Amino acid sequence: MIILSCNNISKFYLAKEILKDISFSIDEGEKIGLVGLNGSGKTTLFNILAKEIPKDGGEIYTQKNLRIGYLKQHTQIQSKNTVFNECLKVFEHLIEMEKNLRILEEKISIEGKKGDSETLQNLMEKYSNLSEQFSNQNGYGFKSEIKGTLKGLGFSDEDMDKKVNNLSGGQKSRLALAELLLQKPDLLLLDEPTNHLDIEAISWLEKFLNEYKGSALIISHDRYFLDNVVGRIFHLENLELKTYNGNYTEFMKKRKVEMELLKRQYENQQKEIERQEEIIKRFLNYGGQRYIKQAQSRQKMLDKIKRIDKPLADSKKTKLTFEPKIKSGRDVLAVEDLGKSFDETPLFKDVSFNIYRGEKVGLIGPNGIGKTTLFKIILNNMPPTCGEITLGHHVNIGYFDQEQTDLHLDKTIIDEIWDENPKLDYYQIRTYLSQFLFFGDDIFKEVGDLSGGERSRLALLKLMLSKANFLLMDEPTNHLDIDSKEVLEESLKNYNGTLFVISHDRYFLNTVTDKILELSKDGMEEFLGNYDYYVEKKNQIEEVEEEETKTKTQIKLEKKKERKKIEEKRKIKRKATELENQIILNEEKIVNIDEKLSDPNIYDNLEKVKQLTEKREETQRLVEKLYDELINLED
Repeated sequence: MIILSCNNISKFYLAKEILKDISFSIDEGEKIGLVGLNGSGKTTLFNILAKEIPKDGGEIYTQKNLRIGYLKQHTQIQSKNTVFNECLKVFEHLIEMEKNLRILEEKISIEGKKGDSETLQNLMEKYSNLSEQFSNQNGYGFKSEIKGTLKGLGFSDEDMDKKVNNLSGGQKSRLALAELLLQKPDLLLLDEPTNHLDIEAISWLEKFLNEYKGSALIISHDRYFLDNVVGRIFHLENLELKTYNGNYTEFMKKRKVEMELLKRQYENQQKEIERQEEIIKRFLNYGGQRYIKQAQSRQKMLDKIKRIDKPLADSKKTKLTFEPKIKSGRDVLAVEDLGKSFDETPLFKDVSFNIYRGEKVGLIGPNGIGKTTLFKIILNNMPPTCGEITLGHHVNIGYFDQEQTDLHLDKTIIDEIWDENPKLDYYQIRTYLSQFLFFGDDIFKEVGDLSGGERSRLALLKLMLSKANFLLMDEPTNHLDIDSKEVLEESLKNYNGTLFVISHDRYFLNTVTDKILELSKDGMEEFLGNYDYYVEKKNQIEEVEEEETKTKTQIKLEKKKERKKIEEKRKIKRKATELENQIILNEEKIVNIDEKLSDPNIYDNLEKVKQLTEKREETQRLVEKLYDELINLED
């Protein structure tokens, strides 16, 4: 069932067209990824769907009473509540319902003391209906649901009592996501939901969305996330939207084939246009009415041709190549028993690992575990609390800082590069900058005025020009669009030096790395493969642990069964003893009756004889019954 449909949506900002004839529909329960270059209009489309800005053309049709929930990429919650109490606001209707149930309970208690009445019956019926409604809406479990959602998104038990206004920007974004998920709207509009989430939290979100009964339209640069969640891709390019069935990887395969075909069509059309223009030029040069008419006729035909736009696949991609100036020794980095504490509070300890020339190593771990701190220690920007770090022979480090603190905000783009590479001439600098999509007068912009994506590209250019043979990269894919990520991946795969990279981008880790190091507070664990290999090995470890847990549980169950069996045997023994005692007692009664009946004088009283005879028969039947019970019990 279609819950939302758009027909020929268009949007202008002043005279500039942002969206043109956008048409699509979303089915109930469907999960869709929205992708495109930065600035292609993805967030604008979301703002239109959420009715935050008007459309300039087209129609939007929605299912009756459709509830839309919108997570913006940049969200700043302001609240004096604690994290947990902020989420409680989502369930105000249930909290009010619970208060009404308590009021009804008091009224029923008071009315009940007066005895049965019509008022009492009405109160009981009202209580029953409200209680059922409360239960059906998870009234008895919504507090557990809040805790589960917050923990899934990376909040600890201690975080739940923190004031919202004291949270970091990333924590506030996660809280906004938690509130939205708890609301369970019919359609989720999620703009970069995996920002500020570590890998564990992203995995939790994937599972949540896969089980979510509502629909979701998701803007994301996290390709691994898109592969695991969506079944359709909307691609925004050149103001228009095109739909592809399948996840992100399937979309890219289809897209690659399309681009190759479009490139050939463009080249063939350009050749034909050049051929026709040459003929027109020749006819005009011939002169004469006949040739001029022929030239005009061909020109009209040429003007009517629908021109194929030049494919943007290559023209708008960064050209990035990492080449080390010198070759390092085989041993690049050795870390032994490293530990770091702040104010006697340990961050991590017992960290030991080695990195060798040519390795591409990914560093993962929860947010706040100390990954960036480890990099700062390696760079000698921060001292360790204990342990040793040894750099190998001829190792030259190049560092990409996710905060880009090495960029000078008051410098122009061209000066930022030229000041560190004075041997390059003006032409060379401009050529490098154009390869990183800085054209024309853009090179004279101040670094402080650049977007996050532009600063990332500038930092990557500085890293490329450093000619380092050991790259330390802290979240290099942040702020990059998907096309730029793919260029970076390709350049790092072809890099002859050594790479040590912190990243939450699992697709990137899967494509680039050949070793994964997982940092925890108790040390470092090594996995000799890419991210998929890491996941496979972790799952195997969990399965073994689960098997061990099952074995312990089984032992407990068996012991419980054994105790139950022993108890049942004891009960049977007690019952058998009881039955035997009853049999003996009743058999003695029969013997006593027989003795009385054997006395000749008793027959002078026939009524007495009759009573004893009936009593004997009754007792005999009881004895037989008791024997049957005893036999069944022993069987």
